[in-house]
Amino acid sequence: MTANTTTTTGTTTTTTTGTTTGGKTPPPSSTPLWRALAPAARAAVVPVAAFAVALGGLGAWAASGAAGSPAELEVTGGRMLVPFDGGETAAFFQVRNTGGADDELLRVEVPSAREAMLSRNVERKGAGTMEMVGSMPVPAGGELEMSHSGLDIMVQGPPKARVGDRVPFVLHFRESGAVRVDAEVVRAGS
Repeated sequence: MTANTTTTTGTTTTTTTGTTTGGKTPPPSSTPLWRALAPAARAAVVPVAAFAVALGGLGAWAASGAAGSPAELEVTGGRMLVPFDGGETAAFFQVRNTGGADDELLRVEVPSAREAMLSRNVERKGAGTMEMVGSMPVPAGGELEMSHSGLDIMVQGPPKARVGDRVPFVLHFRESGAVRVDAEVVRAGS
């Protein structure tokens, strides 16, 4: 049934034209709600899935104990070769990092010596030579092992020392700061 109604009130005129259903309100659109929302739901699936995967990965990382874990250093095995004639000698340490972040040995102090420098022994044209290095990395979960044939600490103007004496060192790391440790004076080759 079609109805046309015109109502005039004062100066306002309202006209309504439409189909009536016996006094009932006409039904809303015949599209089901789920069908209307389907495109939006499909668009949200990928970001939600990516978030779930990322959250799961972060949870696993945190559960492993590595999340936000700083560098944790243990310095052991300190030895310094017996100095000859007060010129220079070498010192060696093992630095283990059991933490979750990398660290880096930046410099070394030997309070009783003139100077200490980070160095590396390399072979060039069949001859061994020493070169200074700016720093020595200590990877997370790894170690820095110094030796007479690799990385070491060159000590210039070392203190007079005998086998068995202990010489204090201060190792300065980027993340862990200053670490005070002693090196035992040993003979070369021991």
